[in-house]
Amino acid sequence: MSVFHRLLAIETAGPVASIVLAEGGRVLARHFLEEPRTHAAGMIPAIEVTLGKAGLDRRELTAVAVGAGPGSFTGVRVAAATGKGLAHALGIPLFPVSSLLAAALTEQVAAETFAGVADPSDAALSSAAPPIGLRVVLFDARGERLFMAAYRLGADLPAVVEEPRFGTLPDVLADLRFRGAAFCGDGAIRHARRLAESGGTILAPPIGFPSADGLVRALDLDPDPRPAPDPHVWEPSYLRDTGAVRARRAAGN
Repeated sequence: MSVFHRLLAIETAGPVASIVLAEGGRVLARHFLEEPRTHAAGMIPAIEVTLGKAGLDRRELTAVAVGAGPGSFTGVRVAAATGKGLAHALGIPLFPVSSLLAAALTEQVAAETFAGVADPSDAALSSAAPPIGLRVVLFDARGERLFMAAYRLGADLPAVVEEPRFGTLPDVLADLRFRGAAFCGDGAIRHARRLAESGGTILAPPIGFPSADGLVRALDLDPDPRPAPDPHVWEPSYLRDTGAVRARRAAGN
């Protein structure tokens, strides 16, 4: 039996948390948590609701996938801790997937769930997502700071043009590779005017927002998905230190 026979995917890096139960890339059930403050407390009940929709028990799961970040520190930790706990308790593999890649692969699934993250009447946003080509994912990190990655979409797993990293809007605008690209994510929406002025197309949500559907699609497209070697010690990718770490470093200088 394939390890993905009963896959539970959890993504909490963005404003909307999502849980998907999938089989061989086909979604059996999904559930959303739309209020960020409920992600931690509501995660286990949401997983039970998702399993209940498909008439399954958690002991029937064969793998768990989680959004590996970056994103909200608290949000990323929710998926990581939950996924690690399930992998340990059930003895199943844990598959971390970049939340930026999941966002690049999120399409028009449950678009109404993401309606509140942008004004749908904004003329700068495009609802027509090109199925192939360069897609630059930008997560807002406040001010002009961004978590970013770039992928070239095609029929297979997207090719990485820019590895996930922490950067700034001027970095993006100065990168000639991104001229005429399709931009997505809450960072792209926040800076839509300047990106559009540089020749970019800004895609409307839910494209560019991390989702469990994106995790499932990424694993389905990957010809050789690799689980975390040891779920106990695996940690998500924050791409920058937490505020507490920065404060300790500053105090030591």
